[in-house]
Amino acid sequence: MKLFNHANRQRNADTRRVYALFEIAHTLVDFGAAVCFTIGSVLFFWPEYETPAIWLFTVGSVLFMAKPTLRLAREIKLYRMGQLDRLAERAQND
Repeated sequence: MKLFNHANRQRNADTRRVYALFEIAHTLVDFGAAVCFTIGSVLFFWPEYETPAIWLFTVGSVLFMAKPTLRLAREIKLYRMGQLDRLAERAQND
């Protein structure tokens, strides 16, 4: 069993649920980053709002950085779920 293997997310109802929850989180983070960058970009039209614009760009950048972190966390979780499934099968067969 490998990380980023499509079969990991389709193994059973629990893995499909975990995959769906992580996809929702990933989409929310992506949307939040886009909103921060869009509002930050508009705020740069007025010099007095430069500091909030910089902060929004910083927050947006952190959110964009969180996206691959979420993907890796999801894949590790699915991988571990598969390891537990195999361990349970071995215990039943013994």
